[in-house]
Amino acid sequence: MHAALDSGPDPGLPAAVLWDMDGTLVDSEKVWTISLHDTAHRLGGELSAAAREAMIGSNMARTMDLLYADLGLDPDPARQAETAGYLSARTGELFAQGLVWRPGAREALEAVRAAGWPMALVTNTERVLTESALDVIGREFFDATVCGDEVAHGKPEPDPYVRGAELLGVSPADCLAVEDSPTGTLAAERAGAAVLVVPCDTTVDPGPGRVLRETLAGLTPADVRAAFDMVTAAVR
Repeated sequence: MHAALDSGPDPGLPAAVLWDMDGTLVDSEKVWTISLHDTAHRLGGELSAAAREAMIGSNMARTMDLLYADLGLDPDPARQAETAGYLSARTGELFAQGLVWRPGAREALEAVRAAGWPMALVTNTERVLTESALDVIGREFFDATVCGDEVAHGKPEPDPYVRGAELLGVSPADCLAVEDSPTGTLAAERAGAAVLVVPCDTTVDPGPGRVLRETLAGLTPADVRAAFDMVTAAVR
């Protein structure tokens, strides 16, 4: 957890903004696609498009289950653990080559921080890879970070968002989560947070607990408040 920054007066609800990482802030899902295909080839198979889409936003354990099922392999825990190690290492190699910001993401982080909201990074990605990504994103934006290997259950379960809110000392119900995938959106909703959805490599259906937006480009503090208020009016 990072020390809270002195960002000015309390901006009111939402009490905090919780950001997903892959596909939301950085265009890293495309990096994962490369490493997942490399991993499938190493196992002697070809990853299907349907399985890859199902993996978007998933944690490592669920990704391994999906991968082995897609390739018709028995879910052997020891072999899956070895495969997960390879996938993590391969993805780390690709992260080190550079990550690309999603459109408007850095400016959105700057605007939300300047408005005074506490912020947490809430990702299903493991800590070791998240640390590499934070070198690009900027650790200074976040008062807390939660990774997929630091909670009992990753997204789509609510644990990561519950933990993120807890580290910031606020209720998940008073937070706005920013997500790009069905998996992450479901996790945030299950935690009780309002969700601003900016789809990246998959489609996210509309719902009362979420506000859809095409891009983070041009996001303002007023947009953050409006998204939170729209969900509050619809479901609470």
